[in-house]
Amino acid sequence: MPRLLVVHHVPTPTVRSLADAVVAGTQDEAIQGVEVVVRPALEATAEDVLGADGYVLGTPANFGYMSGALKHFFDTIFLEAGGALADDGSASPSAGEKKPYGLWVHGRYDTTGAVRAVQSIVGALPWRQSAAVLEVLGDVGLDERDAAYELGGTVAALLTTG
Repeated sequence: MPRLLVVHHVPTPTVRSLADAVVAGTQDEAIQGVEVVVRPALEATAEDVLGADGYVLGTPANFGYMSGALKHFFDTIFLEAGGALADDGSASPSAGEKKPYGLWVHGRYDTTGAVRAVQSIVGALPWRQSAAVLEVLGDVGLDERDAAYELGGTVAALLTTG
């Protein structure tokens, strides 16, 4: 059975509402045969990543960057999870099979730097962006939660089609 790993950092009720909607979307009744594993970013391991067939990542935008918790996740799993480095130590595009991933980012004023940072790191992992990035600014309402639900459902559904 394919496994979807949801890795998030949700320090506030606002950000938690997005994470809850993403997870609910991954478990939509129309999606059958996908095991969903949810891990806070500070608890997710390389073993979790290696055992997954797809990923959904979530983070607040903090000072123009992803949360420290999500950065810690990447720092601890990067090489073991197949991250590629160039000779100069910079991230290098990963070769081989690419597993699907989706990303959501919440910010009060801007999410650009956080999205760019995550995509830069993920570009060196054997993953491929499989849904538009969900960028949410300010308050989270029904439309934002619906978009988060759709993001989770989209990535989960991709795992049912191989």
